[in-house]
Amino acid sequence: MSRVSIPEYAMALAHVASLRSEDPYRKVGAAALDFDNRVIGTAYNGLAPGFDPPAGFWDDREARQKFMLHAEVNLCSLFRRGEVKLVACTTMPCTSCMQTLCAYGVKEIYFRDTYDASDAQQIAHLYGVHLEQVNEYPLREGS
Repeated sequence: MSRVSIPEYAMALAHVASLRSEDPYRKVGAAALDFDNRVIGTAYNGLAPGFDPPAGFWDDREARQKFMLHAEVNLCSLFRRGEVKLVACTTMPCTSCMQTLCAYGVKEIYFRDTYDASDAQQIAHLYGVHLEQVNEYPLREGS
């Protein structure tokens, strides 16, 4: 039996983090590893800590979407620029999150699901960031 690769390991951590998301529509998780492949942290999309949404908040996806904090933003709050080599996300970073990850000096980004409304591939190319889809990892159905 062979060991899982570092990207597969990070994706499994991101997947588990996504299970904590309170968003009923899209559960996104993220994990950050340092240059020695040690876990810096995990995060997921959701509301600001301690915020108790009003009744009916989750009913209208479009209305609440602007209030959701993305997993990548929550993750970046856990480290300083230059501390992280690799980030794994269950969904490709949106344009804004990709810009943020680049600003934090992340060198490799792995994702499971594509996000068509994102310019992540163009941004990664410009900044020389390795961006790759990873579909197989522990905990994934069929793996």
